[in-house]
Amino acid sequence: MSASDDASIELVSYITLRRVVGVLGVALPILVAVWGLALLDPPRLLPSISDYYSLRTRDVFVGVLFAIAWFLFTYRGYDREDDVAGNLACIFALGVALFPDSGSRLDRTIHFLSATAMFLTLAYFSLFLFTRSSGSPTPRKLVRNKIYRACGITILGCIALIAAYMWTLEHTALARLVPVFWLETFALWAFGFAWFVKGETLFQDRRVAAGVAEAAESASQIERKAIP
Repeated sequence: MSASDDASIELVSYITLRRVVGVLGVALPILVAVWGLALLDPPRLLPSISDYYSLRTRDVFVGVLFAIAWFLFTYRGYDREDDVAGNLACIFALGVALFPDSGSRLDRTIHFLSATAMFLTLAYFSLFLFTRSSGSPTPRKLVRNKIYRACGITILGCIALIAAYMWTLEHTALARLVPVFWLETFALWAFGFAWFVKGETLFQDRRVAAGVAEAAESASQIERKAIP
């Protein structure tokens, strides 16, 4: 296997990694909500995604967060700043998974702080890291940057609205609409969509698309040769 083949397989794997992160972010609230509806009588949404830890849905909740944490830990960007952000996001995601909001006061405090820090770090990825370019940005890169910024702003907006709701409206009739669940969902979808775009699934440059296709074909050929 040549060095170019190694590089091709590494490129495909890295792009796939970003796509998987995006899919997991989008899927998490859907999975816990659907499973929760099947478990609860009467079927209903819980006030927040974190509340699904109290049901059997904790398996999905913890499992997906661990997977996202691992992927973020392995993420590598342009420089050390990307690595540090990925490592911090990993730690915060593990904090959300390991310390339930239904536990002790310490558990709830760590959970809340970890969740807030995780979303802030994910917003930082979208606003400041994904928008970087190694050279002069292409027209499609400019489009992707707009998407990244929109996703980052959405995450920050959801965090702000959750804080405002919990500060002033938590014990009002608005609680029936489970706004925290929906705001957390929108934030996760924004995070997932940003990583999905970063995985060069949408609005990719033509030269990148050609390179990815060539790399995928090269990896496929190597796999076929390896089969006796």
